[in-house]
Amino acid sequence: MNDQHWGPSISADIVVIGGGTAGIGFVASLLKRDPHLKVTVIEPSAQHYYQPAWTLVGGGAYDARDTARPMNKVMPRQATWIQAAVTGIDPDERRLTLNDQRTVSYQNLIVCPGLRLAWEKIEGLQENLGQHGVTSNYSYQHAQYTWDQVQKLRGGKALFTQPAMPIKCAGAPQKALYLSCDHWLKNGVLNKVEVEFNLAGAALFGVATFVPPLMKYIEKYNARLAFNANLVKVDGPAKTAWFEVKDADGNVSQMAKTFDLLHVVPPQVSPDFIAQSPLADAAGWCEVNPHSLQHPRYPEVFALGDICNTTNAKTAAAVRKQVVVVAENLLAQRKSLALPLKYDGYGSCPLTVEKGKVILAEFGYGGKLLPTFPLDPTVARRSAWWLKASLLPWFYWNGMLKGREWLTSLSKVD
Repeated sequence: MNDQHWGPSISADIVVIGGGTAGIGFVASLLKRDPHLKVTVIEPSAQHYYQPAWTLVGGGAYDARDTARPMNKVMPRQATWIQAAVTGIDPDERRLTLNDQRTVSYQNLIVCPGLRLAWEKIEGLQENLGQHGVTSNYSYQHAQYTWDQVQKLRGGKALFTQPAMPIKCAGAPQKALYLSCDHWLKNGVLNKVEVEFNLAGAALFGVATFVPPLMKYIEKYNARLAFNANLVKVDGPAKTAWFEVKDADGNVSQMAKTFDLLHVVPPQVSPDFIAQSPLADAAGWCEVNPHSLQHPRYPEVFALGDICNTTNAKTAAAVRKQVVVVAENLLAQRKSLALPLKYDGYGSCPLTVEKGKVILAEFGYGGKLLPTFPLDPTVARRSAWWLKASLLPWFYWNGMLKGREWLTSLSKVD
């Protein structure tokens, strides 16, 4: 059911902020459990995207058009969709304000608007994106431009960047590098391309187990790693990028680097209406208990997806598990029962180290390995590529967004 013409004030029962992976996946799972629940989804966008495939688009292995569907085709039929944006939250009054001045009151609130890509934090980026060799797989509009530029490049300098954490899919910045290098290697031009990966942090990957196998690919592609280097400015016509570089003593200096191809990952922040609300922690993310995903001060509020201040990897795979936890725990909270399920921090990062092979990194809180399959997770496999490129996109549209819960075994609360 689409947007209705309510007056300035709307009274609702369960309100979900966000119609992305977390929002639609959660609503579908909740309504599978109880189809009589009255659920209202607030989401401004008319399109829904399967973002995990954008890396593959940038590597020439997927069609961007297959990653987008109309929102009204994925919105569960029993839910009411308000096509508007939330601008304010008053959890003490259990009330939201929308960008069209309407207000929505709720009994339960599920917060899952995702995060915001802060392109504007890098000077000159927005006006140069999509031209002069400046691109990003984090943008639906520009992932195809990445592949166009990779194919065109026969020599020169290719810079890949990664901002400070947290970001969604922490492996995606280096996946862009691997797929590009694999193409250049197979086309005999990699020895003419100087490849550099500039990371704002001090490690190639957050889970130490996966660093040695990834380093083998960095060496295979002869890529240089520049740690503690954060992109701050881009000049497309001059083909120059500026980085703030931190030395061992913590001193920061600015360094200019020229490029022929620049793959940018923008800084990522919590949306203002969350960051400026009482739901936020000091860094602006929605505060939750890391296991129950319930807000510590407002028990009628739960959150899932990229907006949470949990330490898990911000991926669709994490959402797959969180959906079940929040659905079960919400139903228990509404009956004043103990919350039955615990989220273990599970996230998955299929690292596309070459076209046709993936290292399937699956881990939970504290970097604990949580492999789904009884195989050495540090080995790059063709089967994991098939999972990433074929099975998971199919399951996303036909399973996860329809409330089918696959590979979601969870811990019960002791």
